[in-house]
Amino acid sequence: MATPHHPRRGSTGYYPRVRKKGLRADVRSWPELDGKPSVEGFAGYKVGMTHVEMVDYRKYSTTAGQSIVSAATVVEVPPLKVLGIRYYGDDYRGKVTIGETWADNIPKELNRRIPVRKEKNDKQMDTGIVSDVRMIVCTNPNEITGLPKKVPDIFELPVTGNTVKEKEDYVKSFLGKDISFSEFSAPGKFVDVIAVTKGKGFQGSVKRFGVKLLSHKNRKHRRMIGTLGPWHPDWVRNTVPQAGQVGSHQRTAHNIRVLHFGTKNDTGSINVKGGFLSYGLVRNDYVLLHGSIPGPSKRLIKMRVASRQQVPDSSSMSLSYISLESKQGD
Repeated sequence: MATPHHPRRGSTGYYPRVRKKGLRADVRSWPELDGKPSVEGFAGYKVGMTHVEMVDYRKYSTTAGQSIVSAATVVEVPPLKVLGIRYYGDDYRGKVTIGETWADNIPKELNRRIPVRKEKNDKQMDTGIVSDVRMIVCTNPNEITGLPKKVPDIFELPVTGNTVKEKEDYVKSFLGKDISFSEFSAPGKFVDVIAVTKGKGFQGSVKRFGVKLLSHKNRKHRRMIGTLGPWHPDWVRNTVPQAGQVGSHQRTAHNIRVLHFGTKNDTGSINVKGGFLSYGLVRNDYVLLHGSIPGPSKRLIKMRVASRQQVPDSSSMSLSYISLESKQGD
């Protein structure tokens, strides 16, 4: 009998499949861009999904240029609060922090995250030793009614610019103020979405790796693997599909297109009847993304400028219909 062959179960690119320590995603790399000063990332909270009718913008699609119905994800993106400026210098270790400048009006809720500074740091940095400038921001969860948290999430965002002085002036213009999603992206552009996926706990090898069920005549069980591997080497290799953690992993969805951006005065055109499942009503700025993204509703979603973009941006997206039908019966 010939040796049976089948592809391996599960991609090794996702190993180790362990839980992330927290529910907040960490952006590990940023694209290096030049040009007009702007922020390279943003954050929001996942609301839910709906469907839209739009013109297919994909050049090589079988329905290119035609009107199609497609799934879309709603993300609430209230303005971020700009807390300060962080200066970086070059060292043998890479980029190192050499100084910070903080705003006066820092939200009191940040006491639970970091010790809030009582005085403003007006230290003037020597631009000769500064190699990069980044923006320290925090979210505004209090503005979202259905979110069960009050403590803001604080993180830093890179800034696009031709010179360090140009970047510094851009960040200082927003210091202590709110920055909107429109400073980051616009409809027709691509973004990368980074988030922590929905946790599913400890699961077996069938659910975790898609292993085929054994015959109903098997000796003990069906939802198990047929072998732990060969006799030699005489240990169980890490390529053998076994039970373990499923979900709560950080994942990046590349090249997600922004279909629509609406302000808090335009929420009536996105709120479905009865509100979104497990979320409620959108009351702040929101963005409509093409397709699905990682994570459950209410999860913090981070976005960055697309790092692997191959399709050019579009000046506008032609949406002819956004479904507002109730999702309660889905």
